[in-house]
Amino acid sequence: MRMGKKLQGRTEDLITVEQAGTLSGLFARRLARSPEREAYRAYERGAGRWVSYSWREMGEWVARWQAALAGEGLRPGDRVALQLRNCPQWVMFDQACLGLGLVVVPLYTDDRPDNIAYILRDADVKLLLVQDLGRWRRLAPALREHRGLQRVLIADSGHAQEEDGDPRLRMLGQWLPDSGAGMRSSGGDPHRLASIVYTSGTTGRPKGVMLSHHNMLSVSHAGLTALDVYLEDILLSFLPLSHTLERTAGYYVPMMAGACVAYARSVPQLAEDLQQIRPTLMVAVPRIFERVHGRIREQLAKRPAPARWLFELAVAVGWRRFLHRQRRAGWHPLLPLWPLLERLVAAKIQARLGGRLRMAVSGGAPLSAEIARVFLGLGVNVLQGYGLTETSPQVSVNRLDDNRPESVGPPLRGIEVRTGAGDELLVKSPGVMLGYWNNHAATAQMIDADGWLHTGDCARIEEGFIYITGRIKDILVLSNGEKVPPGDLEMAIALDPLFEQVLVVGEGQPFLGAFIVLSGDLWPGLAQEHGLDPQDPAGLRDPALVAMVMRRVRSALHDFPGYAKVRRVHLLLEPWTVGNDMLTPTLKVKRARVLERHAEALAAMYAE
Repeated sequence: MRMGKKLQGRTEDLITVEQAGTLSGLFARRLARSPEREAYRAYERGAGRWVSYSWREMGEWVARWQAALAGEGLRPGDRVALQLRNCPQWVMFDQACLGLGLVVVPLYTDDRPDNIAYILRDADVKLLLVQDLGRWRRLAPALREHRGLQRVLIADSGHAQEEDGDPRLRMLGQWLPDSGAGMRSSGGDPHRLASIVYTSGTTGRPKGVMLSHHNMLSVSHAGLTALDVYLEDILLSFLPLSHTLERTAGYYVPMMAGACVAYARSVPQLAEDLQQIRPTLMVAVPRIFERVHGRIREQLAKRPAPARWLFELAVAVGWRRFLHRQRRAGWHPLLPLWPLLERLVAAKIQARLGGRLRMAVSGGAPLSAEIARVFLGLGVNVLQGYGLTETSPQVSVNRLDDNRPESVGPPLRGIEVRTGAGDELLVKSPGVMLGYWNNHAATAQMIDADGWLHTGDCARIEEGFIYITGRIKDILVLSNGEKVPPGDLEMAIALDPLFEQVLVVGEGQPFLGAFIVLSGDLWPGLAQEHGLDPQDPAGLRDPALVAMVMRRVRSALHDFPGYAKVRRVHLLLEPWTVGNDMLTPTLKVKRARVLERHAEALAAMYAE
């Protein structure tokens, strides 16, 4: 096996963009270099244990998938889709299809059937891999009129028989042959279409982002020039692989570096998986860090005052230590306390994350600077980054030795950024998409004649670092002309563990209001404190309860300017989810849908 240089006891063995050529070429190169190294680890429920796959074994599986696909009459360029949870089979399918020149369309396992049906029709998908028969039965009625779908594969057949009377249906175990005739790796033009990734937009139908092999390879390699990944690393994968951040940073990047990927069983089992896998790397969205932070605060509230004081001291001293090590602050007399505070406080938090985490990259949405400060103060290297599906997706990320958590870092190598009209962030990158599938008008709106992609995000650039200040479409313009980006306010309010979800409103109004979903775990106890029936929604309008919530909201926003204060709240218990169409599959709030659902409450908020 060809080894690269050793760094701090770890081995670097990177595959370049030129060496890979295509995404299937990347897999073939890694297989040749590291055939017996562990590639993937997954929990097999039937066996009741974690099972490892070497690169050689993965290659043998890919060959079997390709042998089966060869019998389906598919041609290079045909679209195939998968609605599968994270597992080695996701990689097998992806690599088998890419090696045959097929175009892969990833789907979210929890997306709505009508949304998935629209994607399958829009992309004219010929073959679909589905997690289980139940998901297919929910989806099938929405596809009655779609005759282009020729084959449906069911991954988890269980006790199901092919009794649906649908000749397209095959159980995966029966469809796959026992062996393949050798793995095929597609060469040719690296700039050809590799995948269509549908954006889960907060408004309107999703658009199909066309990404080439070179798009995703170039951004993956650029990420490795910013953050080191080694052969000895193990990444815990739990964001859906249908999310481009996880697909690139949690799949192609480890393959390029030769690192191992372990697939978490589920988000509810994440805490246990962290203990068993003890990862060195993670890719996450802010919601994960918010939940961990919320649980810490919730538990601290039950501890005696000295324990709370000790925790705050550890965060404060740890933050000073972080700034000192980043060369942004001088030595401080409290710094010698760190070894003791680390042993008493920080090491316990680090242990919850497995105890070996070198870095965790956060992307997909803004991460509160306050939450980042807590984790960094406790010795957990959280690095915020930024990107879009349309940029494959990474544009920027903070570095370990120059981490400014209130920013999304400097751009990756080979990526240009600037601000345009209205402080909109513009990007030029080898990762910029080929365009939107069957939507030339939307492509022309997104990418201008000079090749700059218009992100729709407001930003400022200082000392090479990008600071996202809001989403152009989301900025609220009050009746007095003040412009308020609601995102920072929502994050500040949501730091309170009582508040599960927050949406700040006020477009065209004299003041701001907020819709707040209360924590389902904390509501029963809170209702009891106020003498309310937790089963009666009328209790949410109790004046004393609303006054208490307003005090907490005011406290959360005490550092914001006067015009950015929330004056009214409307409390809710039903969370916004993908299932009730209030969230996108990437967990972004559909602002327009929430306002439509609660139009009467919104009107009442400003009736006075």
